[in-house]
Amino acid sequence: MNGGPMGGKKSLDKVNDFKGTLKKIFSYLKGYHIALIAVVILAIGSTIFTIVGPKILGTATTELFKGIMAMIAGTGSINFTKIGGILLFLLGLYVISAILAYIQGFVMTNVATKVSFKMRKQISDKINTLPLKYFDTHNTGEVLSRITNDVDVINQSLNQSVSQIITSFVTVIGVLYMMFSISVAMTFISLLVLPISMGFIVFVMKKSQRYFKEQQEHLGDLNGHIEEMYGSHIIVKAFNKENEATDTFEKSNDKLYNSAWKGQFLSGMLFPIMTFIGNIGYVIISVVGGYFAINGKLSIGDIQAFIQYMRQFTQPIAQLANISSVIQQTMAASERVFIFLEEKEQEEETAKPVKLKEIKGEVEFKNVHFGYNADKIIINDFSVLVKPGQKIAIVGPTGAGKTTLVKLLMRFYELNSGSILVDGINIREMKRHDLRKIFGMVLQDTWLYNASIKDNIRYGKLDATDEEVIRASKMAQVDHFVRTLPDDYNLILNEEANNISQGEKQLLTIARAILADPRVLILDEATSSVDTRTEVLIQTAMDRLMEGRTNFIIAHRLSTIRNADLILVIDNGDIVEQGKHEDLLKKNGFYAKLYNSQFEVEE
Repeated sequence: MNGGPMGGKKSLDKVNDFKGTLKKIFSYLKGYHIALIAVVILAIGSTIFTIVGPKILGTATTELFKGIMAMIAGTGSINFTKIGGILLFLLGLYVISAILAYIQGFVMTNVATKVSFKMRKQISDKINTLPLKYFDTHNTGEVLSRITNDVDVINQSLNQSVSQIITSFVTVIGVLYMMFSISVAMTFISLLVLPISMGFIVFVMKKSQRYFKEQQEHLGDLNGHIEEMYGSHIIVKAFNKENEATDTFEKSNDKLYNSAWKGQFLSGMLFPIMTFIGNIGYVIISVVGGYFAINGKLSIGDIQAFIQYMRQFTQPIAQLANISSVIQQTMAASERVFIFLEEKEQEEETAKPVKLKEIKGEVEFKNVHFGYNADKIIINDFSVLVKPGQKIAIVGPTGAGKTTLVKLLMRFYELNSGSILVDGINIREMKRHDLRKIFGMVLQDTWLYNASIKDNIRYGKLDATDEEVIRASKMAQVDHFVRTLPDDYNLILNEEANNISQGEKQLLTIARAILADPRVLILDEATSSVDTRTEVLIQTAMDRLMEGRTNFIIAHRLSTIRNADLILVIDNGDIVEQGKHEDLLKKNGFYAKLYNSQFEVEE
């Protein structure tokens, strides 16, 4: 796994900022004041109706007890009419409580869903504003884990835990009031268990917080590994690396298991121990209540109500204890999301951008210096002027800096110093969107997505008509082979686009570029892995694509760029030679050695 801020010390430090993270979560709820107030009111109403139930039921019990005693004494009978009225009234209260709880759940679900929607949108927007350097140091699984796992945890917590916290808090206050109204002495006895309970909750929360944070971290690592292995499963099988992939998975899975088990075990201890503490109090109250009843200080109904309240009093405390583990997990997930959202973004756009009305295609590099790290410059003082319509070949050994030059041209990375101009305008004075519309790219690594062939070609121009798509396809030598496929242009490419050949993929990307109709083309030769017939088709398609445009060709096979207007020979980030093919061969320098060695290999 690639290292980075998310997996390093920065993430571990920030996870301890519980208050800061909580404050950020509350900031997402600012726009829902009315809904949250409604949730609180509904929760209070629902809980109050539930709380008064035992008191009313105690009245019915007392009435029943009096009736039985009267029957025994022969002085009266049970007043079933009165008891029935009490029970119907109690049933009505419970129905109202259930309706209020349902409305409260509906409102809170709506708020939680909107908050998670907003977070996912911010993450998506953030992805588009992060510099390419960020993705060089973080695997895909880490980013996906934030959009899926972490935001889901936050959504579930807001949806369930917030309502439970409100309900539990109101229940504790309400039940405490009702207990005092029945017996002050028994209430104080009941409260003796509270310090023990709270002390245990605080102890477990501190212990479990670290494990929940580790759980989210290891979950991101595991997702990243699975995504990488599944996306490259053919390579894994081809090199017989299934065992190594499984071993790596098992190690990551073990780490996830250990952290999840420890966190869940500690949090899971809360409920049974809280129940045990509550049961001790329950036994004590039963004994004391029986004593008070014998002495006539309390009625049977009051004792019954108090015992029920005692149960209700310990239950919300146990729920709060159980929720505490969910809160720890939510804080861990939230901080991972906020760390991602606070990552340094790419340099801001200029305040007064320049937009070219008529693009000629002149490109100039002026004293360009660049390094992926500031202390290691790989392109040193590079300057060249490319006239509109010229074909510029960029050659050099692997790692010389050929692709880097293209990334700078597209402003995927910012220069350390120097400038790049398009039609005399510094690209830093243009919006990235406008700049990249000038360029079209056909790369060696084809990118197609899970959609129809027609939609993949139309990606170059989303508002293109079917006729324009077919016209571009014919120019790119695509139409003929597409017509032989089932469903032709409507054929859905599978997720890895392996239901067509590599050469056919390349032709589709050329058709896409033709449809986009850019003024400047960046071509990465990609004919080395296809058969001779397909290579001829691709070369013909590329020749049509390059007509009337400025072309930058990253050349791997030097025999294909003999007719280039200018060949830039790069070695270790420096332009060591430049000129036309014949002139460079006559110099018998670096290019000549590179060309001859390749020619010998080809022979």
